[in-house]
Amino acid sequence: MPPPRTREKALRHRLAELRGPEVPPKALDARALAALAANPGCRRRAILDGAGVDKAALADALGSPSAFGQSQFAFVRGNAFEAKVKAGGGAELLRLAHEKLDRGAEPPAGARVPDLTAQGPQGRTARTELALREAAEAPGTWTLLDHPMLALDVAGSSAFLEPDAVVVHPDGSWTVVEIKSFPMLDGAADPAKVGAAARQSAVYVLALEQVAARLDPAPRVRHRILLVCPKDFSNLPTASAVDVRRQRAVTARQLDRLTRIEEIAGTLPEGTCFSPELPAERLTEAVESVPATYAPECLSACELAFHCRERARAQDIVTRLGRPVRAELGGLTTIGEVLAAARGEAGDPDDPTVAALRRAAALRAEALGTAAPEVAPCR
Repeated sequence: MPPPRTREKALRHRLAELRGPEVPPKALDARALAALAANPGCRRRAILDGAGVDKAALADALGSPSAFGQSQFAFVRGNAFEAKVKAGGGAELLRLAHEKLDRGAEPPAGARVPDLTAQGPQGRTARTELALREAAEAPGTWTLLDHPMLALDVAGSSAFLEPDAVVVHPDGSWTVVEIKSFPMLDGAADPAKVGAAARQSAVYVLALEQVAARLDPAPRVRHRILLVCPKDFSNLPTASAVDVRRQRAVTARQLDRLTRIEEIAGTLPEGTCFSPELPAERLTEAVESVPATYAPECLSACELAFHCRERARAQDIVTRLGRPVRAELGGLTTIGEVLAAARGEAGDPDDPTVAALRRAAALRAEALGTAAPEVAPCR
């Protein structure tokens, strides 16, 4: 077996070939990792993200443009709100951290805000780790890291992540800060949006834990993150402590289950390339050479969702109806098989799934047969 450095170099070269000549890689972020972890069986997304392929450009080239992403208006509004939260050396942000997470500590006054600028993601990652180490060695003060850079190993390659902020408490513990522009109305926000923020923050927590593990003694990474949002219909910041232990456990387990990128790359035909500059037929052939695991949830998390949905419809697979439905159907993998089993044309009658489908079909037929005739509306 070749040494690790040789293998890593060979993998980087292979991923560059898959991405296309002279095409810069698109970096993975926490949102993409959270989506990737939510669908670990999708080898297509794993290899495209691992190779740094721009999936939005790829979807356009395939003729299935994606509506996935944040609007420009929301992006500008979010940046303006984040700047307001961090104004004055992050005084308001640290006040919220003290109020929501650490009332027993001394109120933040004259907190440290280290300079994290460095050359390239590797340099910023090293600078962030140094700042965290220095903060851990000087307890008793508050420290705010504005847009630190963290690295997380994902399926054999490094993903560089940039949380909004990390707070180091006087006791040396670390807290992830997530700043969002959706409002908290009467102290509560949209549960779906809070859940998405929690899954994203769980990725940052995992990356921070890897940094903490390299220090002696290892600082505590808090599993309650600080979610900062506008209060009601104003632009004033408010915050909530969100426990991400469940999301962290799920994300860690799913990332561990991801097939290694080099294994997926090794199964692809020689010359496979996902460059959007290729002819449509060749690009479609390359994309279809990697199996996908489509589910309706992909529509809100992946740029290739529309393309994969059309392929799932063409193949008549039941996963396009949702994972809960797929889990209930056992060995029936296509909608044709499901309908045939329900009509009594196929399937083992002793199979509980087949029996339940036939019972449901009989109840439906009975209901339609005994339903009162529809009354025409008066004119």
